[in-house]
Amino acid sequence: MRRKRSIPWIHRYSRLIIGAIATMGAVLTAYLTITKLAGGEVGCAVNASATEGSCTDVLSSPYATVFGQPLSLFGLLAYLAMIVFALSPYIINPENNRDLRNKLDHWTGLFLLIGSTAMMVFSGYLMYVLFGKIQAVCYYCIGSALFSLSLFLLTVFGREWEDSGQIVFTSVIVAFITFMGTLGIYSPLNDPAFADGKIPVPPHRPSEMIPGKGWKIPTKSGEGEIALAQHLSENEIKMYGAYWCPHCYEQKALFGKEAFAEVNYIECEADGENAQPQACQAAGVRSYPSWEIDGQLQPGRLSLEELAELSNYEGSTEFQYALPTR
Repeated sequence: MRRKRSIPWIHRYSRLIIGAIATMGAVLTAYLTITKLAGGEVGCAVNASATEGSCTDVLSSPYATVFGQPLSLFGLLAYLAMIVFALSPYIINPENNRDLRNKLDHWTGLFLLIGSTAMMVFSGYLMYVLFGKIQAVCYYCIGSALFSLSLFLLTVFGREWEDSGQIVFTSVIVAFITFMGTLGIYSPLNDPAFADGKIPVPPHRPSEMIPGKGWKIPTKSGEGEIALAQHLSENEIKMYGAYWCPHCYEQKALFGKEAFAEVNYIECEADGENAQPQACQAAGVRSYPSWEIDGQLQPGRLSLEELAELSNYEGSTEFQYALPTR
């Protein structure tokens, strides 16, 4: 009797392992998606350095939103697809439907290669953004990137491919398309206007607006923003605005949460928190936002560099954010 060829354990269990890893990825991205859509904040480890960004900064950055939806939502869909591709052959009884199962194994194996390659390349770009641009630590993001890499390695080495050239050709094509698509998606954030390292403030999200208060400020202040805000306050420079005003939100986001708390802000809308509509009328405010500097009104959003120049600020100008292009 001929001895049956021994099948490597990785070939026996790769799909089950892929399904398990994809399930963990789906749970992680589902948590991030539900938390984001509910307007909550994810749990983050406290960073040892006050200057080091946290996962909250990363998940509220412009890179965390694609086509108006949380990036984690698309990650969730990708992981669910990988679960289906990995485990679907097991629903076929090999004794009665051997041909069907073999075909399903072949095609889902190809889909696993396509999906895992795309996820790995996209995650690789996000790791570049995380450490190269945002310069923060997000363990959720790192974990998802490791999941994607694991799925790719298990897909490539977890089965016996009839044509090794098919792996290389398919992976290269999918990687190229994914990389070019990723650059296209994030092209607005790579605008030459932000070539100095700044990134545009996150766009406002009407579904998250708090009545009477407006949108939460998602950006974190640096030393430059805080110093400028304190300078403006000391020189009695005021910002007039309305809680529902998108441009006012963008102006606030330029400073960041900590710095804007130092700004002398006047709420002009009558139903807004701590509203002072009489003060706005007395100052002659006609549009939001408007800045009162040395008794003169400066209407419209102003960059922090413009505010520094108009207010004779001489401190640090290493500001982190820029106004979005229109």
